[in-house]
Amino acid sequence: MTKLQNTRGPMTTAIHAGEAPDPTTGASAPPLHMTSTYVTDQVAGFSAHDIGEESGYLYTRWGNPTVDMFERKMAAMEGMETCLATASGMAAASAIFLTFLSAGDHVVVSDVSYAGVAELARDTLPRLGIEVSLVDMSDLEAVAAAIRDTTKLVHCETPVNPIMRLTDLAAVSRLAHDAGALLSCDATFASPLGQDNAALGVDLVMHSVTKYIGGHGDAVGGIVAGSAELIARLRLEAGIHHGGILSPFNAWLIARGAATLPLRMRAHEAGALQVAHWLETRDSITRVFHPGLPSHPQANLAAKQMSNTSGMISFQVGSAARGQELAQQMIDRLEIIHYAVSLGHHRSLIFWMETDGLMETSFRLSGRNLDSYRAFAGDGIFRLSVGLEDAEDLIADLAKVL
Repeated sequence: MTKLQNTRGPMTTAIHAGEAPDPTTGASAPPLHMTSTYVTDQVAGFSAHDIGEESGYLYTRWGNPTVDMFERKMAAMEGMETCLATASGMAAASAIFLTFLSAGDHVVVSDVSYAGVAELARDTLPRLGIEVSLVDMSDLEAVAAAIRDTTKLVHCETPVNPIMRLTDLAAVSRLAHDAGALLSCDATFASPLGQDNAALGVDLVMHSVTKYIGGHGDAVGGIVAGSAELIARLRLEAGIHHGGILSPFNAWLIARGAATLPLRMRAHEAGALQVAHWLETRDSITRVFHPGLPSHPQANLAAKQMSNTSGMISFQVGSAARGQELAQQMIDRLEIIHYAVSLGHHRSLIFWMETDGLMETSFRLSGRNLDSYRAFAGDGIFRLSVGLEDAEDLIADLAKVL
């Protein structure tokens, strides 16, 4: 994917991209268009196939001014030509797989990924006749060996959820493109500020915008950004036929969050590094993973690939029994950090993820792949999403149990 040139800085882009004063009222803030249908002054066909660039708005599943504004903003922030907004991050992942893969095709997927994507790859795609190879994307030899003549797509995630392992996007993109396959990447943990996906060769970048981009834990959504040709295929297949589109209200809410993303990501990164360094001093913590730490096993790749190392931390505490014990203490005693799933919000969130349970349900790894997972997760990890609170207060809260 060729990166589009943007002469504006990240803050200006986040605030102004996709927006303009309302032509009817002059309102500075983008309006919210909560409508399902539109009155038209021309005879039009009754199929989305009849829609052209001059068709105007007919039905919100086909297009909505508020959603369009959000899509333009996200495309600009990713340096891509255009973008499709979806009802959730899982809708974005499903859109990629079910648009670009058919029965008989082959896809290479990260063996560790968001749990819903992992289960989609292991359970749903094979049922549809799509062959799936699950690969440790940090092992370039394994990626190369997995690619076949029928490989249409390589799908990675970096940093990977939940263990913070990285994928060398430039190297994997070369492998995929040499084989004539597309490269898609779930960059939710990194956010658009974390890595330059277009410049690194990613064809389709997806985010759960529920997380960092929205930033406030109050709206669910997803996006896929890429070339005009690829997104046009996604829009027809996933947006029109599958129907998993983003509501105008959530687009409006998440666009408000996106406007402050560059500021927030700097604060998330700074707070996470302060907390991560403190965690490394605790006798009760056996390992800490954050891409900005010198101790991260891929620290050199993080320094080369990431411009912001995000607010996500994972850490081990020894045995699974000890993890469960500490999880209950966190539920009972933490006052600032919420014991809850999800991530990327202004509030800090923490959750215990036991390795055996994830192996039985989502990941089902064995052999070298399981060894690679356990190198990061041991018998289980706490996944900590560092919010925007003062790092000193987060450390004091954690010190009650760690």
